[in-house]
Amino acid sequence: MMNPTSLNAESLVFLADILDAGNLSAAARRLKMTRANVSYHLNRLEQSLGQQLVRRTTRRTEPTEVGLRLYEHGCRIRTELAMAQDSVRELGQQLRGRLRLSIPSGFGLTVMGPWLLDFKRQYPGIVLDVTFENHLPDLLRDETDISVRVMSNPPQNLVARSLGPVRHVACATHSYVARHGLPASLEDLPSAPVITSGVVGRQLRLSAYRDQQRQEVLLEPTLMSENFQFLHQAIMDGLGIGIVPDYLVQDEIEHGAVQTALNDWQLSIFGTEMYLLYMPNRYHTRATSVFIETILARAQARLAPA
Repeated sequence: MMNPTSLNAESLVFLADILDAGNLSAAARRLKMTRANVSYHLNRLEQSLGQQLVRRTTRRTEPTEVGLRLYEHGCRIRTELAMAQDSVRELGQQLRGRLRLSIPSGFGLTVMGPWLLDFKRQYPGIVLDVTFENHLPDLLRDETDISVRVMSNPPQNLVARSLGPVRHVACATHSYVARHGLPASLEDLPSAPVITSGVVGRQLRLSAYRDQQRQEVLLEPTLMSENFQFLHQAIMDGLGIGIVPDYLVQDEIEHGAVQTALNDWQLSIFGTEMYLLYMPNRYHTRATSVFIETILARAQARLAPA
């Protein structure tokens, strides 16, 4: 049982964990202690030093000036301990570790899924815990190591490594085109039966770029879902005009199964770039570092000219 009641390495790491968690309840979950126990040990530590280290509010914990200085020491100690444990664990063994990943469903299943499976075959000792979801998680709160997301401007508090541009296409099957035709201009889209992804409760705006100009179109989809396999099936069933990332229908475009429209515009809904995101100043195991470099290399190879 943790007993950080005096200033030592354990107490400094304890303080860093509390402040990283953001509040005492989250710290209790991370440390596998009760909230009362966390509060008790923090109070004992402050009493032993004769200094307030943490300002408590109903929602957050924030460091005092002395608490911030001790927090920085605690982070360095925690990193050194993790590095030491990593070295011992990997000495004379295959690469091991656990990675918690948050991947968008469409890109994850269509493009990145095979990359993950290849990585797992190459490094069987690394456990991949993969969640397919389309909202950006709180990497610290959710204990997610790496997230992949489409956006135009990644959060400044995260490290963002580009996996390449994302281009949406307006597309439909030949049977749909024969019955209804394709949109000839952006102004045709609001009245068209659009099939696309979106966020519940939020107006869906399509951004279009061409020759240094930008236009925005408010869409009213006839079918909307975060499940890209479902969107793909709806498009192939001829139910409307799909506005989806090009990778979702790349094979169908190449084989002529679907036609595209508005090709002189660069279309975007959630952003123009795919990013690999992770927390700065967090110690990366060799498993994490190898994963990041492997995925970046796969993304670069995907974008390279044939």
